[in-house]
Amino acid sequence: MTILEQMIERARKNPQRIVLPEGDEPRTLEAANILLKERLAKLILIGNKTTIEKMADDNGYDYIREATIFDPATEPKMADYAHLLYELRKAKGMTEEEAAKKAQDPLYLGCLMIKNGDADGELAGARGTTADTIRPAFQILKTKPNCKIVSGAFLMFTPAKQLGEDGFLVFADCAVNPCPNAEELAQIAISTAETARGLSQIEPRVAMLSFSTKGSAKHELVDKVVEATRLAKELDPNLNIDGELQADAALVESVGLKKAPGSSVAGKANVLVFPDLQAGNIGYKLVERFSGADAIGPILQGIAAPVNDLSRGCKVQDIVQMVIITANQAISIN
Repeated sequence: MTILEQMIERARKNPQRIVLPEGDEPRTLEAANILLKERLAKLILIGNKTTIEKMADDNGYDYIREATIFDPATEPKMADYAHLLYELRKAKGMTEEEAAKKAQDPLYLGCLMIKNGDADGELAGARGTTADTIRPAFQILKTKPNCKIVSGAFLMFTPAKQLGEDGFLVFADCAVNPCPNAEELAQIAISTAETARGLSQIEPRVAMLSFSTKGSAKHELVDKVVEATRLAKELDPNLNIDGELQADAALVESVGLKKAPGSSVAGKANVLVFPDLQAGNIGYKLVERFSGADAIGPILQGIAAPVNDLSRGCKVQDIVQMVIITANQAISIN
């Protein structure tokens, strides 16, 4: 059974309450019908109830009737969510009137549902920007304890079975932070290891990537990776992490043995932490295009509860897969 098949089975056995704030978005609704048919999640669709039901009927999405459709215009519980938002944000100057208005925003509402214990995770972004998705999560859910930074990981399923974990690797940060400092990079490494462990059940072997391996080059950019590696070991002494490592030293056993002899990670890495967003974003896209790898993500990590973002160009299958991943994140937390 592949790692993705394991995640599907885990989601089916323990269905999570996943809120989809863009309930009347066509691709989202089609994906929701598939997920409900396959019993992969308990879905909450936010939107106009009449509109969603008509779209479902017009397209033959018979399983949408099994979803919870939450219509902000008619739900009496909106007052509770507005009050919750006011309590959370009044110290920042938010008034009760502003909270009532902001709670009508489906992206805020989804996070309020999670905060209130009415949902386990959220997936959005088919219509809006990453910033629009992350902002309410920051304000309402905040980051995990001892974590100050949100980052984005990709699950990489490659045909190169000799690499990573039978061709499976996790890349980060490929989506959020343009130029993390050493402390932030260390936290990204720890979060990515947690993502790898929680979603795939593998034991992470984390490589902190650089253009240098073990002092082969001298530069302040190398120093940052070295310091980040030290800090990550300090924050999580049990984490199997090494750096700085060039990509070939991290992935290819024969190279790792030559360049970093004695390393428990070199040549065997299944988690790659890139030194900045340029490298991470370019790196995952090159692997995806050149090798025919499947890249699933970005998976947002570091938030206190699962909130994930979609590309506005996403396909129905992307939404299905990301709901499965969001559900698995919720399972690993619970």
